[in-house]
Amino acid sequence: MDEQVPRVVIGMDPHKRSVTIEVMTAEEAIVGSGRFGTDLDGYGRLLAYARQWPQRVWAVEGRAGIGKHVADRLVADGEDVVDVPAKMSARVRIFATGQGRKTDATDAHSIALVGVRMSGLRPVVSDDQLEILRMCVDRRRSLGEEHVRKVCQLHKLLLELIPGGAKTFLSAAQAKELLKKVRPTTAAGKVRKTHALELTEDLAPIYARTKAADKELTALVAETGSSLMDLHGIGPSGAARLLVEVGDITRSPDRNHFASWTGTAPVDASSGEHVRHRLSRGGNRQINRVLHIMAVVQLRTRTTEGRAYYDRKKAAGKTSMEALRCLKRRLSDLVYKAMLDDLAGHTTTGPGGQLGDDSDSSATGSQPAAGSSDKPLPGPAAPKTRTPLPAAS
Repeated sequence: MDEQVPRVVIGMDPHKRSVTIEVMTAEEAIVGSGRFGTDLDGYGRLLAYARQWPQRVWAVEGRAGIGKHVADRLVADGEDVVDVPAKMSARVRIFATGQGRKTDATDAHSIALVGVRMSGLRPVVSDDQLEILRMCVDRRRSLGEEHVRKVCQLHKLLLELIPGGAKTFLSAAQAKELLKKVRPTTAAGKVRKTHALELTEDLAPIYARTKAADKELTALVAETGSSLMDLHGIGPSGAARLLVEVGDITRSPDRNHFASWTGTAPVDASSGEHVRHRLSRGGNRQINRVLHIMAVVQLRTRTTEGRAYYDRKKAAGKTSMEALRCLKRRLSDLVYKAMLDDLAGHTTTGPGGQLGDDSDSSATGSQPAAGSSDKPLPGPAAPKTRTPLPAAS
């Protein structure tokens, strides 16, 4: 009986309270569809409906976003689930429909098409260690954003209470000492001082929670065996963000592909005889931010190889921003190699005590190969599967 039932891909367009699915065979024939709730009853009806196809693979869009809640439930119930990037399904939808208009049904159709046609989609797996790391690094980021917001509010009030305001880097204790000397005479001034004192009281526990979060992240990153924190300019938050966002480093076949994904590779914008490259504003912006912070930290120290590389680029005629972008591209190479070394279970020490190969191809080596950091986005990817998957068709 089962031999007569085709293997299918169930494309899912997820939302918070409902999901829309389309069931498609390897020949791209549509054999089922529907809309189900995400509560217990709706989810039960979804599974009951899908079980009429014993050989099935779920293709869920946005596994790291809105599709996470339902994808995790499917994996917990033993279902095979693959992640469909939103950009990929959007492109398929345009070619499949001839226009870009969206409905839940057309979204589910395009997601199913991606699941049928594309090999090498990332399988959704349950990884408690990575999930804990994701929650902790997200919490650390929210604490940092809350701290910055309250400090900005405090600086605004201090500027109105004290001529010239306070110094840029101000702790809650220092703000309290400043406010002790303030004697407002107007009703508005007294309210400002009251609000400023409240902000200083709020900042103290935020600072304590931030320190505890950093300590927790340091321990969690160490448990993974990652050596990312050995790289100059990467702290516990940056290392955790890299581990969470990158996941499987083998998804990137080479360092150029990884640089394209991080948004550090310049985009080829040449036309005819006019050869030029422009700044990439795509890629994973959270990882790009980690690499930017790493570059800034290295530039603050004159003895780092990153600073030496930056100075060489400036001497070669690059502007400050162009040299910084070149440095970020090199640091992307360094991070890529470090993660590959961690995966292989061994590490090597490069120039200056930094992790990496001591050859000229090292991302921040003492003598980087000329021009290799300025490579544009890589060409078309080779049609090969890097992660073993149950065939979707």
